[in-house]
Amino acid sequence: MVADADFADCVELQPELKRLKLRKNNWDSDTFEFDEVLTEFASQKRVYEIVAKPVVESVLDGYNGTVMAYGQTGTGKTYTLGRLGEEDVADRGIMLRAMEDILSEVSPENDLVSVSYLQIYMETIQDLLNPANDNISIAEDPKSGDVSLPGATLVEIRDHKSFMELLQLGEAHRYAANTKLNTESSRSHAILMVHIKRSVKGRNSSFSSENGNTTLLGKTLKPAIVRKSKLVVVDLAGSERINKSGSEGHTLEEAKSINLSLSALGKCINALAENSAHVPVRDSKLTRLLRDSFGGTARTSLVITVGPSPRHRGETSSTIMFGQRAMKVENMLKIKEEFDYKSLSRKLEIQLDKLIAEHERQQKVFQDEIERIALEAQERVDEVEQNYADALEKEKLKYHKDYMESVRRSNTEPTMLLALGEVAEIKQKLHNEIALRKAAEAEVDNLENQLIHWKNTENARNAEFLKLRKMLEDEEQQKAKLEDEIELLQSQLLQISFEADESRRNLDRGLSGEIPSPVDSLTPESNHQEPRESGNGEKTSMVKLFEQVGLHKILSLLESEDADVRIHAVKVVANLAAEESNQERIVEAGGLTSLLTLLRSSTDETIHRVAAGAIANLAMNETNQELIMSQGGISLLSLTATKAEDPQTLRMVAGAIANLCGNDKLQGKLRAEGGIRALLGMVRCKHPDVLAQVARGIANFAKCESRASTQGTKSGRSVLIEDGALPWIVQNANNEASPIRRHIELALCHLAQHEVNAKEMINGGALWELVRISRDCSREDIRALGQRTLKSSPSFQVELKRLRIDCG
Repeated sequence: MVADADFADCVELQPELKRLKLRKNNWDSDTFEFDEVLTEFASQKRVYEIVAKPVVESVLDGYNGTVMAYGQTGTGKTYTLGRLGEEDVADRGIMLRAMEDILSEVSPENDLVSVSYLQIYMETIQDLLNPANDNISIAEDPKSGDVSLPGATLVEIRDHKSFMELLQLGEAHRYAANTKLNTESSRSHAILMVHIKRSVKGRNSSFSSENGNTTLLGKTLKPAIVRKSKLVVVDLAGSERINKSGSEGHTLEEAKSINLSLSALGKCINALAENSAHVPVRDSKLTRLLRDSFGGTARTSLVITVGPSPRHRGETSSTIMFGQRAMKVENMLKIKEEFDYKSLSRKLEIQLDKLIAEHERQQKVFQDEIERIALEAQERVDEVEQNYADALEKEKLKYHKDYMESVRRSNTEPTMLLALGEVAEIKQKLHNEIALRKAAEAEVDNLENQLIHWKNTENARNAEFLKLRKMLEDEEQQKAKLEDEIELLQSQLLQISFEADESRRNLDRGLSGEIPSPVDSLTPESNHQEPRESGNGEKTSMVKLFEQVGLHKILSLLESEDADVRIHAVKVVANLAAEESNQERIVEAGGLTSLLTLLRSSTDETIHRVAAGAIANLAMNETNQELIMSQGGISLLSLTATKAEDPQTLRMVAGAIANLCGNDKLQGKLRAEGGIRALLGMVRCKHPDVLAQVARGIANFAKCESRASTQGTKSGRSVLIEDGALPWIVQNANNEASPIRRHIELALCHLAQHEVNAKEMINGGALWELVRISRDCSREDIRALGQRTLKSSPSFQVELKRLRIDCG
């Protein structure tokens, strides 16, 4: 927008400092900082690389992205986003340049790029690619909250030319009007949606049969993982003041609709910037479509356009403040991946068609071969039978002729002998012919057996084909069953996790945050009545979870690849572990090992916190304590305590170590594996709940040391004193927090029961605290213990006499 000739510019751009100044008058101005400040001389290429290219790269990686232009009418929004550059390619806007980068990165064979082009005019969504479709409804997924437009035209894009033609078609249908501020003022919000579907290489899954073995089909056919992302480019209509634009009649109604939708967008940005509990996204269709762009899961880049004219300083100031508030909104980027079961189904159908065609071909070849063999066998049998009949007939005629010739000869004895010899020769020939006939019959039988064998082979192949087809159907049914079961488990986990979180928040508001322990015998029983009552609903949910899902399936979800599923699963296990009746079942099912593995492998702070809480609950059982130590649990807890900064995580870790400190058998391992130093190191947090758990662990450890020294199994100074815990104990012996003070007083009494610790305690100032405990402690049992300790220690008695202190 060109500045008025009679006034100086009201906006001063400082791109090298990434800020601009908005002048109030000739002496005073306001300064605003942005991620980038571009002058009117910046090229379209530079604008794209700074504003839109990072968003496009994120979209190609699988995230949703939004590029939006906001500003007063006539300040260059449409020029920046939708310029086609027909006369000069350097003038191309963000839409064309973004599509060029997308088409250069995707694979035409494996990826899909499709486009919708819409406008919001007078609070109705219209299709710019199909003007007849002028009232498109918005659909929302009740589970994920995703917004879609099922009635919009979706065009697949293969090349840059088709996209250019699509933009030209859409621009021709967009509403525009001539006003005093802009000769071609856009009267609608234009929205370009680019949907990208890309296959992810190298992350395929195979199918297994019911017995766990990979099937023949599973080795060759694997479902591809597909990433779906969406780029939304929004060219907002310009805000305008009616008295300046001169709008009247229908143009006035258009201006009112534009200003109302922009006002609704501004309210949503204000609510998100102020972290308001309610964001009014349903006030307009524009805000409903952009709910994922602000405060959602998309990466969003906002361009605000301003003019220099002091006449429009109010509009310029409003635009700048909109951009400032939008910079405070934070989005949580998320990749959407899913299995391409449709592609897998097509591959399976192609494979099945190939198998059927191959089977039919082999069956045809086999049938032709059987017919050929049968025909050859029949021809050979007929030939043999014919030859045998001809030979027999010839021999009969010959023998008959010879016989008649012999009869006509003389009847002398030599003639008779000759005739007998000829008869014997004839019999021998007859015997030979019979043998030949039997051989021919045997050959015919052999050919018939081969024919039967071929038929049996064909039947076996048919049976194998039917078996393979049945296995394929079973695989598809098993896949559908597993998908339903996974969806049911996830929904149940989400519900149970929500109930558990709600119960835990109620507990945290009602209690000081202590974890109960058998060693903490001085905690009044009444302190635990309220959590038991408030946990009744949670127990009911746990029982229902056991009945419907089963502990083994819940534990198996701890190894899920989905981070959200792992978090919900570990929360459910932690709440189950809070009930003593469930702890044995969890340990037997491998739950303790899974929790330790999760603590070792995961980097998620929430998982560390909840897993440590579950281990703390299991550590209330002596048998489980030994299992935790044998599996390296104390080292993992110590490492977690070193890395963690969250007070709630440190509270859970300190509670678990405190429970382990109450086991007499684990004292040496606790110190050797860094448990005591980790416990003392957590005092850096200074959170009262964390310090209470540290104090409880020190009291438990001191009590076990006292017991071991009394039984004669330990000699020498206390490990706590050797590790430098005494100064902190003395410093917090009179802490304002009752849980911390009570545990420290108990720890001092146990340390003071052994003469070998007396000297260090006197030098460290612990004697004065023991005197205070013996006189002023609110707990009668601790006060009596302090009095007995002072009276039983010679070193303390000598020092008290020297100081002239009477302890009665």
